[in-house]
Amino acid sequence: MANFWEVKTLAQMSTDEWESLCDGCGLCCLVKIEDEDSGRVYNTSVSCKQLDIESCRCRDYENRLNDVPMCTKLTLENIAQLHWLPESCAYKRIYENKTLPSWHPLISKDNNAVHQAGVSAKWFAVSEEYVHPEQLVDFVIE
Repeated sequence: MANFWEVKTLAQMSTDEWESLCDGCGLCCLVKIEDEDSGRVYNTSVSCKQLDIESCRCRDYENRLNDVPMCTKLTLENIAQLHWLPESCAYKRIYENKTLPSWHPLISKDNNAVHQAGVSAKWFAVSEEYVHPEQLVDFVIE
């Protein structure tokens, strides 16, 4: 039997299926800065204060949109515009008709595989609690 992510589009997925696509990398929780001239958005190595860097999960997922004004909820309507999502992101990959990587928890059955593969913020992120907003430009990553 085929896996749901191989036969369903993002629009066809249930809420639970949609949520299970998150691999727990925490990369979407990195603070972004936008170049006012070009409009280009850059990721930094600074994480949202709500990100538990050790687990790469939101400390208050249910209330994140109220508590963190810059938090962006991934939706069918905005996924195409979120160019800053990493190439490894399951939502982006499925949207682009690509397969999930072998380390993805839905395939590997291991929630730590994303960290072991080195594809998470766990190894480099620093919480925004410790960085002055004027210093963000010093933390831009390519």
